[in-house]
Amino acid sequence: MEEEHPNVALLSRLDLRDLAGAADLFSEDFVWHYFNPALPDVHGDYLGVEGLRTFFGKIADMSDGTFRIAPVSAMPMGDELVVVHVRNTMVSQGQSTALDAVVVWRVVDGRFAEAWDIPAINTMAVTAGADGLQ
Repeated sequence: MEEEHPNVALLSRLDLRDLAGAADLFSEDFVWHYFNPALPDVHGDYLGVEGLRTFFGKIADMSDGTFRIAPVSAMPMGDELVVVHVRNTMVSQGQSTALDAVVVWRVVDGRFAEAWDIPAINTMAVTAGADGLQ
């Protein structure tokens, strides 16, 4: 049986619903980069755990709390990076949206130092109505 990579194990300890409780997993100068020109109110960089909370708060507000993340896979890349494939779903302005995203986490000294959230905005599935998620 293969041992879990320490950075993947660190990621498995992260509960995005309780960022205050996960603060010790992040470096003090952590940066979350979100690339999505289709969402200019959310697109940009967020500093620290509080910045990450702000990011997810904005997403929760625009989706009336329907935003969900379903992890698909996590792959360590050397000793510093973990690439995570997720499937995000939400309802916003009467439209259900489902899209794949990749989050690249950079881990330094056993803590998250930086992350890049890159949604596949050109291939997302959008349907009318709250029950149209695939």
